[in-house]
Amino acid sequence: MILQRLMLLTLVGFAGFATPAKADDDAADHNLARRLVAEGQIRALAGIVEEVKAQVPGEMLEVEFESEKGIYKYELKILRPNGKIQEVEVDAKTGTILKVEDDD
Repeated sequence: MILQRLMLLTLVGFAGFATPAKADDDAADHNLARRLVAEGQIRALAGIVEEVKAQVPGEMLEVEFESEKGIYKYELKILRPNGKIQEVEVDAKTGTILKVEDDD
């Protein structure tokens, strides 16, 4: 339940921290992601998060949905047990981890 709330808040943006344009962009991204899941073009975030956590354990801090060169991606920021924050880029269609890197 807490994870679902975190994901929802992250996808639609934190109103107190986002500019109106950013909040609008986040809401549009959220709506696009929901439509693509409903159409079967991408996988639901919840399943992907569970798979990523099994491979990259830690506390989920943030999730973004984006499109790059026609590929839809989830970008997850994870606080690792060692205290480092890592960014995990995942193909939203297949759930394949594309990249794991330290967040600067």
